[in-house]
Order: sequence, then structure tokens, then C-alpha cells
Amino acid sequence: MIKFYFNPGPNPMKVALLLEELGLAYETVPVDMRKGDQHRPDYVAINPNAKVPALVDGDATIFDSNAILIYLAEKTGRFLPPGAAGSADRAQLLSWLMFIATGVGPYSGQAVYFRVFTPEPNAAALNRYDFEAERHWRILDQRLAGRPYLLGDTYTIADMAMWGWARMIPTIFGGEAAWSRFPNVKRLLDEIGARPAGVAAEALKTRYTFKKEMDEDARRQMFPQLARLQAGAA
Repeated sequence: MIKFYFNPGPNPMKVALLLEELGLAYETVPVDMRKGDQHRPDYVAINPNAKVPALVDGDATIFDSNAILIYLAEKTGRFLPPGAAGSADRAQLLSWLMFIATGVGPYSGQAVYFRVFTPEPNAAALNRYDFEAERHWRILDQRLAGRPYLLGDTYTIADMAMWGWARMIPTIFGGEAAWSRFPNVKRLLDEIGARPAGVAAEALKTRYTFKKEMDEDARRQMFPQLARLQAGAA
């Protein structure tokens, strides 16, 4: 059976969505990053990057959420565009999937860090990441204007990748008012969230109790770079 290493962050959630859409049997293994589970040697042996998600499927071990989406979609032949590998349709899928992986996710994540978690306010850094996060989300919103999904009429893993991060838009931009800037993203977010797989993926995070407090130990586990900063100030 597939083992899915999970927490309720945006990247694991998009994998949870695909697993539910596919109806595959899987075992969920919680990884509480605020407790430091990601640094355990047994987990690092699965994901050397010490992040979530990761997936073990028989002899195959896959880490990075977008790699997992591609692996599962290719394994099952589902939630891919109709064209074969090397086709224009597949080129579009890879383009949008990587746009989310290398742009939307990193800029959104850094915007959250400098808005919510940084130990000292940094207006220049927040401005940089907030600006780039908004620019990337506007590109997605414009892409969805006049078409139901990122690839037109076909619901694919690119939409699932976007869904994982779109759930976080109020946190990324500091409030629910941000939705007024991305109406097409919100429309697709709501549609996917209402699908049986979307409901099941959201319910998955309620099965486990993850640490909520961002205390000193959680900061040390989540943001190990702070130790270097503190050492330099000493």
C-alpha cells in the first residue's frame, strides 16, 4: 500500500487531493514539523530535503509534491491532458505545473514567513515577496478568465497544484479581502473544494492532532536558519 507522509500544509494537501481523486488505497503517516518529525533519520532517509510531502509506493520513493503529482498521474493515466508525452497539451501542463512549483509556492511561502513568522519586521522583504506573490496569482487569475481550468476544459494535476496553495490566499495576503483580487482563482478553489475528493482531502487533516503553538522549539524545528542569525548576533 502507498505510504503518504503528510501534514496539512499546502504541498501535502494537493497530493492528498490527487490521492482522493484517484481513489487509491493509501496509509497516511503524519509528520509534525513543529515537533521536528521531519528531521528524524528514518524520515530523512525517505526525503533528504526534510520537508513534506513524501510518498513510498512499493520500490518507488518520491519526494517534492509536484514530482508526486506527476508520478501518480502517469502511473494511473489520469488527470493529464489528452495529448501524449511531447505534445502541445503536455507542454502546457508542465509549464503551468512548474510555474506553480517554482513561482507561486515559493513566493507565497516567503510572503507568509515575512508577514507572520519573521522574528523581526522586515518591510523590504515583505514588500518583495508580497509583490511577487500577487503578480503570480494575477497571472493564474487571468489564465482562468474565460476557461474552467488552467488547461481549458480538462481538470488536471495543475489545477490540483494550484488548489493546494489557493486555500492559503487569506494568509498569504493578510485577510479575506484578498479574494476580491482573484475572483477566477476563488471560483476554481470553491469548485474543487466541493468535489468529493476535495471534501475528503480537507477532512484528512482533522484525523490527526498537529502542534499549533509556534513556541521557541517549533521555531527551531521549522526555521533552523534562525540559529545562525542568533549565533552571529552573539
